[in-house]
Formats: sequence, structure tokens, C-alpha cells
Amino acid sequence: MEGTMTQTYADVALLTERRYAASTAADDDWYFSNILRDDRLLQDALAEIGLSSVRVDWAEPDVDWSRFRCAVFRTTWDYYERISEFTNWLDRIEQQTRLCNDISLIRWNLDKHYLSNLEAKGIPVVDSRFIETGSTVSLNELLNETGWEEAVLKPCVSGGAYHTYRINNGNAGRIQSTVQPLITEKSFLLQPFIHDVRHTGEDTLMIINGRYTHAVRKVAKEGDFRVQDDHGGTVHPHQPTNDQIDLAERAMAACPSAPAYGRVDMVRDNDGRWSVMEVELIEPELWLRQHSAAAGLFARAIAGYVE
Repeated sequence: MEGTMTQTYADVALLTERRYAASTAADDDWYFSNILRDDRLLQDALAEIGLSSVRVDWAEPDVDWSRFRCAVFRTTWDYYERISEFTNWLDRIEQQTRLCNDISLIRWNLDKHYLSNLEAKGIPVVDSRFIETGSTVSLNELLNETGWEEAVLKPCVSGGAYHTYRINNGNAGRIQSTVQPLITEKSFLLQPFIHDVRHTGEDTLMIINGRYTHAVRKVAKEGDFRVQDDHGGTVHPHQPTNDQIDLAERAMAACPSAPAYGRVDMVRDNDGRWSVMEVELIEPELWLRQHSAAAGLFARAIAGYVE
């Protein structure tokens, strides 16, 4: 079942947001077309096992979420820009239907402080320093303290390279002026700039029900470090090493409870070891269009939640 009308209900709500709630994309809109291709693959796979589905804007008013057996996070990519509204919505919807991934995982994964939890469980993660809300710490002082010649600064609640900056001692003062008003309301994360990202990129491994399914490599455009395709990055099929697969599955197993689905973004850090950059459990792009068999696995994982 395909649609976006809030009056249309089904077994499964595939959660999206207002920019992507339509059922068709313009001929020249490759970005939205890819979103729809992935969701259609998943909807077809759900239909094959007897589950109807409909795409729904999470923020659409007056939706009776209790009429869905399960709501699955897919492309809620504006949540970090509307975080208060989103968290209030989470409080409401969890009383009405089951969420996939589980609500406790969503709340845990919202804030990049979760990287500390993974590290405490022995998962190698990219070295991180947290700048807590209200802090007046100097970025120059942090660079000197860590010994990092270059670093990347981003909010702890963010996505899509939102307010993400590459900093060094030469521009840290200017960037400090930009982000200091934000630090009064948000915490930030500082990590060393990973030089291999410019040459190799970032590897993303998809994990469904704890097991690796497929991978892609995201490569930044020339002169940039942001690998997201909406910043000019490109995505390529990738065959990861056994060590990468092991790390991705271990990272998922280290989450507070078992995710039904998600992805692990990793890089080769400046010491040459594979390290986790992100674990994406809220709204991960899964590139089902590059490995359609994963859609069937994803559908069966959702069925486990529905049942």
C-alpha cells in the first residue's frame, strides 16, 4: 500500500518528514527518487509477507498512531532541527504504537554521547571530546590540549553535516564566534580530523537483526571532507574486510538492546585502525537499492516487531 494521507492506515507506518512525504518525485530530483526507490523495495518486501505499509510524515497532525501495529523510522531527517518537537512527539507516540527501532534505542542514539558508552564496552571509536552545553571552553585551548593539528566540530544532536566545521588554530577563533551562541543551548563534539577520509572515504556497513548485509563507501568531493551526497559526496558499492564486518556487528551488539536495523559508519583513524564514527539507529539510509535482498531481511525484522 503506497500513500501519504494521514487518513490511510496500515500495519506499518514508514516514518518520513514533510519534504519527502509525497508519493512521486520530479523527474530531475534524483535525491528524492532514491528515497522512494528504497521505500518501495521495503514496501514490496513487507507486502510479500502479508504486511501493508504507508509512508507518513512523523509531524503530520491528527494521526491516530494507535491504528498502526508498528512505526518504522526511515527518513525523519529533520528531527535534529526540531529536536524539542521531536522528543515531545516520541513521548506521545510511544503510548500509541510500537516503534522500530525501540524507543529506548532512539533516545539513546539521539545524542552522540552514546559514543562514550560504546567505547566503555570496548568498541574502538574515533577519539572524542565533548563540549557540554553552556561551556566557555576555548577551541584553541582544546586543540592545544589534545595535540590535534586539525579537528572536526559538530553538535551532539545533528545529522547531514549540520553545523559541522573543520577547524585548526588558524580558524578556531572565527568558528568559536559562530558556535558559541549555539553552545548555550547545545552540546558539541570535537574529534580529530581523519586524514584518510580525504583519500579513501567513509565505509558504511548495514546491519539487520545483528548481522551484516551489505556496505557502501562514501567519498567526499574534491576539496571537501563531508561525505554526504547532499554535500557533493558520492556513494559506491563496497566489499568490507572481515575485520570491518566484525567491528560493525560488535558495535551493534554493544547497544543497550538489540537493534532491528541500523548501520555503522567507520573510518581508518590516524593511527591506522578501523574506528566507529557513528552508529545510526534512528533514520539510517540503508541503500536497499544497491542490495535488494536486504529489503526482505529488513521486512522480516519489522515483522518481528509487529508480532
